[in-house]
Amino acid sequence: MPQAELADRTATELLAGYRTGELSPVEVTEAVLARIAAWEPTVNALSAHRPDVAREAARAAERRWRAGGPLGPLDGVPVTIKENIAIRGNPTPLGTAALEQVPAAADAPAAARLFEAGAVLVGSTTMPDYGMLTSGLSSLRGVTRNPWDPARNPGGSSAGAGAAAAAGYGPLHLGTDIGGSVRLPAGWCGVVGFKPSFGRIPVDPPYPGRTIGPLTRTVADAALVTSVLAAPDRRDHLSLPPATLGWTELAGEVTGLRIGLLLDAGAGIPVDPEITDAVTAAGAALQAAGAYVETAGPLVSRHMLDGLDRFWRMRFWLEISALPRERGAKMLPFIAAWAAGGEGLSGAEVFDGYSQMDAMAKAAVAALEPYDFLISPLAPIHPMEAELASPLDDPARPFEHICFTVPFNMSGQPALALRCGTSADSLPIGLQIVGQRFDDIGVLALGAQYERLRPAPPPWPSAPLVGQ
Repeated sequence: MPQAELADRTATELLAGYRTGELSPVEVTEAVLARIAAWEPTVNALSAHRPDVAREAARAAERRWRAGGPLGPLDGVPVTIKENIAIRGNPTPLGTAALEQVPAAADAPAAARLFEAGAVLVGSTTMPDYGMLTSGLSSLRGVTRNPWDPARNPGGSSAGAGAAAAAGYGPLHLGTDIGGSVRLPAGWCGVVGFKPSFGRIPVDPPYPGRTIGPLTRTVADAALVTSVLAAPDRRDHLSLPPATLGWTELAGEVTGLRIGLLLDAGAGIPVDPEITDAVTAAGAALQAAGAYVETAGPLVSRHMLDGLDRFWRMRFWLEISALPRERGAKMLPFIAAWAAGGEGLSGAEVFDGYSQMDAMAKAAVAALEPYDFLISPLAPIHPMEAELASPLDDPARPFEHICFTVPFNMSGQPALALRCGTSADSLPIGLQIVGQRFDDIGVLALGAQYERLRPAPPPWPSAPLVGQ
């Protein structure tokens, strides 16, 4: 098999090859490192890259496979981890030049589970300042670009993870999501992004709405890595109790499912007609397979979105206003301008904003009550220019593009992103599948069924020649 093809193999394919001896963790890792060398000057997806450490881990995995005793269910599989997920000895700079580079004292729960399972870390991935942008723009790392078109944005805040998944930096990439930060880059980069039920994967530090989830090229790979990560950890007091779930049982039936088709979120940027058509076609495919699909109503109000904005502004204003002036001056100006809007807010305004998190949660739960699942666009627009901080590039209107994603962070419901079409500009169009809280397996199973129903996606973007 040509080395380049090894970088495009799924985790499930790699593990099957390791079991038979057909594939080698060392050869796979070398193929991934070569892919990184080819793409990285263009996409800038990695914030830290240690090929020597990856090679050492791959050699150890190969020895274990040859001895018949793999370390765990991901032994020898290349992974990347978003830079805000702590890795012992590495800084967690949150994408911003404003923070000191302090090495982490311990692995975060998700990183620890990956390493215990034998995964081979090939790098940490980029994010925008504080993870507060659907963009690859960072004061610390510069611009991360979309492999489908480097002039376009990969989305964010798991920007590097989305770009790395599309470019083939191995099969498994870990991101975080508090308003769409796994699903939005997955949609714009044409990959699978899974936001599990709140608490399913422990987060350190925990925060309302914040989840960790994988970006992969297949639903099966997303389920595989989630099965490894979904274990309680005492550092996250909000994590769910242990549960035995059928992570590999993704052959569920479409026939008889009740599916709501959500094409109008209720606020934010209007949906591009091309995206509406692609998501509607996905609904038609599910209906042809036996599901009952009907239009669902809007769920986000202007007051909810503006309230959430006010609360998050105040939260960040308190954090960044405590920085020394010389450090605060280094952060992305867009973030500084946005957070400054929190300075003059009254207590009543902030409390009302905080209350909108619960209002969104109730609206999201109510929207799903008549259905087994909702399907919707991920973002209302196609990827904007790579250098922009947000679709509107306006700190006064920062969240106009997250109305389809953020409600399900507030409600804690599982949501999956996967490709459902291609724009006239040859860019991916993403579909979101949302389920009842705790029905992670149902969401993944429906996603796996849709993978088989959708038209075949185009080939992955070709890597530039090294030195080109």
